Amino acid sequence: MRRRQRRTPRHRSADRSAQASKVSMISFATTVFLSAFLLFQIQPIIAKMILPWFGGSSSVWSTCLVFFQAELLLGYLYVHLLHEWLSPRRQNVVHAVLLLLSLATLPVIADPAWKEAAFAHPTWNVLVVLASAVGMPYLLLSTTGPLMQAWYARSFTSLMPYRLYALSNLASMLALLSYPVLVEPYFPVFEQAWAWSVAYALFVLACLGSAWQSWKGVASEVERPHADAAPRPAWSECLLWVGLAMTASILLLAMTRHLTQDVAPIPFLWVLPLSLYLLSFILCFDAPRYYYRPGFLVALPIALLALDRVLDGGSLPVPILIAAMSLSLFIFCMVCHGELVRRRPAVRHLTLFYLMLSIGGALGGSFVGLLAPAVFEAYFELPIGLFLCALLVVIVLWHDLKPAWRWLLAVVLLAYGCRLVGISVDYVQDYRHVLRNFYGQLRVLDKNDEALGLKRTMLHGEIYHGEQFISPAYNRRPTAYYCEKSGIGQALLNLAIDRPRKIGVLGLGAGTLASYGRPGDEMRMYEINEQVLDLARRDFSYLADSAAQIVPVLGDGRLMLESEAVQHFDLLAIDAFSGDSIPTHLLTIEAIRAYLRHIKNEGVLAMHITNRYLDLRPVVAAAARQLDMHALIVTLDADADDAFCRDSVWVMMARPEAALGLQEKIRGAAPLVPRPGFAVWTDGFSNLLKILK
Repeated sequence: MRRRQRRTPRHRSADRSAQASKVSMISFATTVFLSAFLLFQIQPIIAKMILPWFGGSSSVWSTCLVFFQAELLLGYLYVHLLHEWLSPRRQNVVHAVLLLLSLATLPVIADPAWKEAAFAHPTWNVLVVLASAVGMPYLLLSTTGPLMQAWYARSFTSLMPYRLYALSNLASMLALLSYPVLVEPYFPVFEQAWAWSVAYALFVLACLGSAWQSWKGVASEVERPHADAAPRPAWSECLLWVGLAMTASILLLAMTRHLTQDVAPIPFLWVLPLSLYLLSFILCFDAPRYYYRPGFLVALPIALLALDRVLDGGSLPVPILIAAMSLSLFIFCMVCHGELVRRRPAVRHLTLFYLMLSIGGALGGSFVGLLAPAVFEAYFELPIGLFLCALLVVIVLWHDLKPAWRWLLAVVLLAYGCRLVGISVDYVQDYRHVLRNFYGQLRVLDKNDEALGLKRTMLHGEIYHGEQFISPAYNRRPTAYYCEKSGIGQALLNLAIDRPRKIGVLGLGAGTLASYGRPGDEMRMYEINEQVLDLARRDFSYLADSAAQIVPVLGDGRLMLESEAVQHFDLLAIDAFSGDSIPTHLLTIEAIRAYLRHIKNEGVLAMHITNRYLDLRPVVAAAARQLDMHALIVTLDADADDAFCRDSVWVMMARPEAALGLQEKIRGAAPLVPRPGFAVWTDGFSNLLKILK
């Protein structure tokens, strides 16, 4: 028989050392994965929590991204300074103390008191609310990736820490993709926040464990001359890192804004682009071979051309629009991040590299989320981002190309720049006014109708917010979704005429519904965007010509109604579009209860649900059933030669005794049948994936 080899103390020591190293590696990986998962899971949770406080605007998503990128920059700066200024063990102590202090800020629930102040300065108030609710935990989470990599590189000199960056991005993507599928459809938002807070406490324990493993790994300071001798990257190289990261960030936010405003401000359409952005990080940093440079450089001009129709205002079916923009964004990000990985420095300068990446991300986010709405009249940031992407690729390739190819690329770049300038000019050319603020872009356009004369239109994004014929013969006639054949038109025309009526409208638009006012009537018009009110007064005459007393109320309609005394409306119309979707907080069971509080027993709640992308019928039907109300749907398919009407879908909600008479008076009114198994929306729960057309 073979004699079993006896293991010496030296062998046993080596085994224990290998086992300890394995435990340390698992500890680092677990901490990085958990931190990245929580880092990106909190983003849709807190954004959805505060979305109703700021009018449901898609700008809330962009502003949230600016905040998270700024926090990420602070976190990376903290890590860089910690790495440069403190010894390894002092780093462990400082970070452990901050982790324990951050537990005092739990749970991560935004203070409802901010609802009252949200309207005054929405952009800055979003940032303040986020800072107070998640500032400290998010900052500590943002430090974990680069800090663990620095500690990991110190403990395992033979292994590359960049794969931990890929692991963190994988966790981030899983967090984002799981939210709309596994979290949002099943759990109210406050339950999500409490569960996240518990998970954060577990993360703190895991991070403290990693700090302890790092502490044990530096029993003595060991110099690594080969690492310290790596030359510091030139500032031109650092600027190129910043430029590539900034361009990817600009394109991410600009394309996300397009999707969330012109399709729907929902977590899914916020999560999808960010997931693709993170996927490019995962592929590029985990294994650079995934960035096949020739293939992606060929795909880049194809992606730029694919977006040409989107930029030029072309209308595409929703699936094609989402697919085209998502695939293009992925190609842009793979090129930017792939070139970053090709130029990454030695491990000694790892924290500097990540600091430059975070500076670029924060600059891109601030440009789209803060600067552009204040400076630009139109959405110029997407053309600017596309041109920067093309320009940086030319810069990166410049030294590798022969002179003839350099000049050819320069000519192509110049031609592409001219094309983007032309598209940008079209955004503002031929419009009477182009305005933009936190709540989106408004444009006023004049077109000539051969039979009826000049027609003036207000647009929010690509959506009509009212039309009026300027000729005195027709300028008092209601048009578009509000014409006399529409559901709201018929409902208003069939209100009692033997006494003055009181009518409420959430969403002013051009003020078309004011044309239905009669002498003695009062119409309260709720509008969150002051620019809409200014345009309605300046460029349209519905408000001035109305026989009713018009009372404009600036602010979020739902919040205003919740704070007002009972109004006793004969009819309350909900017509608050955000791009091409009604903000979800205006359709919850709590919101509809607030509306019904202001309506007389025989009164009518009219809800405009015309939408290209969302089927809002089951939402309204489920609420009506739970509140013991009857809902009637009125669908108008306007004739092609009807200059005054557009296709529209209105739902009339009334108490059972009033609904019977209403159905007899309104042509085409039919009972709205609830969808079996459809869950009622609440302020804490909504699921737009189930109603996408």
